[in-house]
Amino acid sequence: MKVTGPSRPSSAQGPRPARAGGGFSVSSAAPASTASAATSTSAPSALADVSALMALQGVEDVTERRRRAIRRGGGLLDRLEELKLALLSGEAGDAALERLTRTLREERPEDADAGLTALLDQIDLRAAVELAKADLRRTAA
Repeated sequence: MKVTGPSRPSSAQGPRPARAGGGFSVSSAAPASTASAATSTSAPSALADVSALMALQGVEDVTERRRRAIRRGGGLLDRLEELKLALLSGEAGDAALERLTRTLREERPEDADAGLTALLDQIDLRAAVELAKADLRRTAA
């Protein structure tokens, strides 16, 4: 859901305010009527509603954390597959190692599911082992 901003309350078109320099406007009409006073008091509540919506959009729910964790694990498996293919073709696989390192360093969202957490731990361990083996190959060469 996209929040585009507060909508302005509709009010009857009265005389247009006189413009002064610098973006400041002065109303040339008589003091505000009770109808315009009522619409002006509803504007802060509309802003409060928008603030609440913005706060809710920032809250990450359990399913979103789980989805991010699964996406990260799948990305690590893809990087491991790239590394395997590079090594089987006789390449050094430096680009694949760099992508694997970046993916492994991404923040891992915590998940309440113990099975998923254990699986992601195994994927992280496998990636760390491959990076350590590559480091040993570099130092030995």
